[in-house]
Amino acid sequence: MIVIYHNPRCTKSREGLEKLKNLGKEFKIREYLNDPLSEDELTGLLKKLQFSPLQLIRQNEKVWKDDFKSLNLSNRELISIMAKHPKLIERPIVENDNRAVIGRPSSNIDKLL
Repeated sequence: MIVIYHNPRCTKSREGLEKLKNLGKEFKIREYLNDPLSEDELTGLLKKLQFSPLQLIRQNEKVWKDDFKSLNLSNRELISIMAKHPKLIERPIVENDNRAVIGRPSSNIDKLL
């Protein structure tokens, strides 16, 4: 099952969602700000993305700059921070079975499907 981790307020996330709709494939939408990912779910997504936790963090977000940027954090701590502050997670993420991509640009979704 294809899942898009979506923030409806984000232009890039809306573009990714539109791309999935246009492909005509069945998928599930998870609005991760309203339904945050657990640390285990984030760990699984990171493996599918083949990313380090820092690569998944939106480093221009105010909460990152103000509270975390200057700290030397472990991968486990970074995952915990994303679970507590889902706004920090890059978007959209599109997951399909054992692979995932960041859907920016939306053409990345083609590589997954």
